[in-house]
Amino acid sequence: MYKVLVVMLLVTMVACGDSSSNHPANPNGQGPAPVELNSASAFAILTKSGVTNVPTSAITGDVGASPITGSADNLTCVQVTGKSYSVDAAGPLPCRITDPTLLTTAVKDMMTAYTDAAGRTLPTATNLGAGEIGGLTIAPGLYKWGTGVSISTDVTLSGGPNDVWIFQIPQTLSQASATKVVLSGGAQAKNVFWQTFGDVTIQANAQFNGVILAQTAINLKTGASVNGQLLAQTQVTLEQNVVTN
Repeated sequence: MYKVLVVMLLVTMVACGDSSSNHPANPNGQGPAPVELNSASAFAILTKSGVTNVPTSAITGDVGASPITGSADNLTCVQVTGKSYSVDAAGPLPCRITDPTLLTTAVKDMMTAYTDAAGRTLPTATNLGAGEIGGLTIAPGLYKWGTGVSISTDVTLSGGPNDVWIFQIPQTLSQASATKVVLSGGAQAKNVFWQTFGDVTIQANAQFNGVILAQTAINLKTGASVNGQLLAQTQVTLEQNVVTN
């Protein structure tokens, strides 16, 4: 009897261990532990290859690009409520702050966060909706696909203010025009992480929530808005958009 109890205790201890590679379960809410952005957390937009913009956009939060020189074409100081960082003084922004050391650290933290999100294990679900998540209500958790992900109609993320979602997408992420990523129950955009290997495209007048960690480009079409962050390892393109960190 004693041996049986010991075995049962060991099994229980293993089952209650790490739910994700090197990360304990979320201590404050449901879902995995959040992805740490560290110095990248202040940026509404951070890229390695720059930002292009069709005026007029409105960005709340810092903007930066490194190692490319300059940071944002046609993104003037009036359009940015925050700081605009670059590795040199070149470019159209007279209010630009030259701080290559800060940018190097922020980009490194962005890439570390991408690797962290991509490396999480033991997903809550695999290939949810066969890659089409429009129309779904999604609980906190880790979600993994072997394909791209599309949002063709509104999708709802339902959870509390400390709950976390991580989406692992090995191809593209595309949201259709005039659709919404809805947060309900107190869920917060800062706790939603979209890790994507392929391009991200948010179509015209769509409303998006969450932190995008992209290996390649993030493209916002005319009138699209983002409540969250655009962290791209290539470029970000804007067309009269609102981005609020």
